[in-house]
Amino acid sequence: MTMQGQRKLKYAIVGAGMAGILAAIKLKERGEDFTVFEKAAKIGGTWRENRYPGLTCDVPSHAYTYSFEPYAEWRASYATGGEIQTYFEKVVDKYGIGPSIRFNSEVVGLDWDEARHLWTLATADGLREEYDVVIAASGVLHHPRLPEIEGLETFEGPAFHTARWDDTAPIEGARVGLIGSGSTGIQIVTAINKQVERLVHFQRSPQWVMPVPYFTYSEEDREAFRRDPALIDAIRFADEYIGNVRRFTDAITDIDGPKMREIEEVCRVHFEQSIRDPELKEKLRPNYRAACKRLIYSWCYYEEVQHPSVFVETGRIARIEPKGVRMTDGTFHELDTLILATGFQADRFIRPAGVTGGDGVTLDAFWERRPTAHYAVTLPHFPNFFMLNGPTGPVGNFSLIDIAERQWDYVDQLIDLLRSGEASAVAPKPEAHAAYEERRIAAAKKTIFGSGCTSWYLDAEGVPASWPWSYDAFAEAMAKPRLEEYAVIAPVAA
Repeated sequence: MTMQGQRKLKYAIVGAGMAGILAAIKLKERGEDFTVFEKAAKIGGTWRENRYPGLTCDVPSHAYTYSFEPYAEWRASYATGGEIQTYFEKVVDKYGIGPSIRFNSEVVGLDWDEARHLWTLATADGLREEYDVVIAASGVLHHPRLPEIEGLETFEGPAFHTARWDDTAPIEGARVGLIGSGSTGIQIVTAINKQVERLVHFQRSPQWVMPVPYFTYSEEDREAFRRDPALIDAIRFADEYIGNVRRFTDAITDIDGPKMREIEEVCRVHFEQSIRDPELKEKLRPNYRAACKRLIYSWCYYEEVQHPSVFVETGRIARIEPKGVRMTDGTFHELDTLILATGFQADRFIRPAGVTGGDGVTLDAFWERRPTAHYAVTLPHFPNFFMLNGPTGPVGNFSLIDIAERQWDYVDQLIDLLRSGEASAVAPKPEAHAAYEERRIAAAKKTIFGSGCTSWYLDAEGVPASWPWSYDAFAEAMAKPRLEEYAVIAPVAA
């Protein structure tokens, strides 16, 4: 017990990306004993893994910071990936959590001891240690998904996933193929189209684009932010951002309502007024409703995709050959470099680490049908195991930092049951979680994400793997756990 009469706990945090850094800061502020396990050699998560040309966050820069750590140094209204990585590195240094991070320490196993109410954590390099609490902050988009295309391994030039960017690959003056038309693919088009000799953008389905204003911050602006952080708050909490978040979540949950119609109309008018060439316009015209896939936020894509160097290829790929890509109609695109903007395995989370909870239930077995978590945070059969940005959490065009902070407030209240000695283990009751999941699935099917397109938001059965209610409903749910839905297990005898 501590001097304050609270039980001293030992915490393992899995991942040193945005959410893991948050958890570490919050635990350090309380004087807790924690270790962060990071599989890579430095912090940053997705912002470390991804460094492709054009990488930009689609959340306004001043909204993509911790609420307790505003940042005056952003250079534009939307920050680049490199700037965001720098921000997180500065936060780690400022809050002194670096010494608590074990780098190059991939967690490969977690096993719950039902008799002693402890987790045994194992790393790839042979470490085994016991912890009272595990915080899974491993993120969602970190296992690259490679396309299953015949002959990919035979391509003679550089061929790589965007999360494994090859700095030696020919881009300048080269013939480049780009497979994938999600946010990553579209950002790359806008970044390299004027550098290449020819850019063939292989597009399976076109995207709706939401136009957004883009502007830079001058040194005078940044100096004003440094002197008066209230100016940052005025931007962060302005209606242009937080109001849009509320309107967006209201729209996706009321798909025939006025707010969704407004989103669709803005996207439609932007599309119709931006594309001049009739043939290209039909290639880029989506056949599904706006926001069914994650909306593309861009201030320049339609302009850049019309550059003479860009060819949008909507045909079907037959195979990849040593010199390029062969289409099913016989067309051959000769290429020097092949870029795979084909996304991530969004259903992996902490896996491939093997996690075994109470009654011998494994995470793979529990998630056999679909990844799921109680209010996106906790799992029945897995006591003292908490997820940040876990399955069925809010998805959309808003800050996951804000989501993680709200989730931490929820988690911290559950951990208080352990700190106080009232319990030595806490997990949601299976029946409570089953009821929650039934409600969530029914609601998710009625959101815009379930309106008839294919996207990485959908699970194997086509159910949107998302929070299906409003932003305010999420904030309310995270404000206080429903303890009647939890099994609170008394402390084990000494």
